[in-house]
Amino acid sequence: MRLYTKNGHDVTKRFRTIAAAGSSLRCKTVILDSELVADDEHGSSDFTALHAHRPASKHALTLWVFDLLHLNSDDMRIPVLDERRDKLARLVKGILPPILLSESFDDPTGLLKAATDLGLEGIVSKRLDFAHRSGSRPEWVKVKTAAWVAANGKRFKLFPKAR
Repeated sequence: MRLYTKNGHDVTKRFRTIAAAGSSLRCKTVILDSELVADDEHGSSDFTALHAHRPASKHALTLWVFDLLHLNSDDMRIPVLDERRDKLARLVKGILPPILLSESFDDPTGLLKAATDLGLEGIVSKRLDFAHRSGSRPEWVKVKTAAWVAANGKRFKLFPKAR
């Protein structure tokens, strides 16, 4: 499996454990919408550690997958998210960490509270009844926790569209 950043940089060698796990997926080609996370010793995500990660790093890596954009020769962006996630769940079924399926939640307020309690950055929401379209869209919303915004005030001002 080859791993690329959203900007097209090949990071396969840098994240060998994830690439090896991805090779066990039963498909010829796949493009996943996902987030690579480095976890500290307490299981919390550590953004700085991810960017500094080297193959011998002590931080555990997890690839959280949440959308299926291409599978073998099929463009999966046209079906609605519900259908794409059903196929994604079947694709990753039986795959053990470090590749995990991000679950869907019906209570966004409760989920945002849980994210706050865990000290996370926030949550991302996608409409289940929409096809995938790249770029900023009203059917895809990222909500930051108030604690994250307060702790990252300067960074948050630099990237105001990240709300």
